[in-house]
Amino acid sequence: MKLLLDENLPKRLKSDLMNHEVYTSAEMNWAGVTNGKLLELLVANSFDALLTFDKNLQYQQNFKRYSISVLVLTASDNRYQTLKPLMEKVKQLLVGNLSPGPIEVNLQ
Repeated sequence: MKLLLDENLPKRLKSDLMNHEVYTSAEMNWAGVTNGKLLELLVANSFDALLTFDKNLQYQQNFKRYSISVLVLTASDNRYQTLKPLMEKVKQLLVGNLSPGPIEVNLQ
């Protein structure tokens, strides 16, 4: 799968998703792009999913307009050590058929 790590996530998470084609917002020169424009860019560039720590994104965007999945990582902070335990659940989700729109990923 072709994935984008939002700019609010540590780039080290790429190493936990080695079986996928993973880019960061900085690598794509999309740092600072607004959420709506980012979703448009993801669709236009054939990305399968966005991984983000932005919990508000799912309430700010009309996901009926976009055919992209957004995995919202939910944890106490966005440090690599805190998010690493979520990566197993993310990998399990990526094996299946992702539905468009937001999908919350937490330890529960």
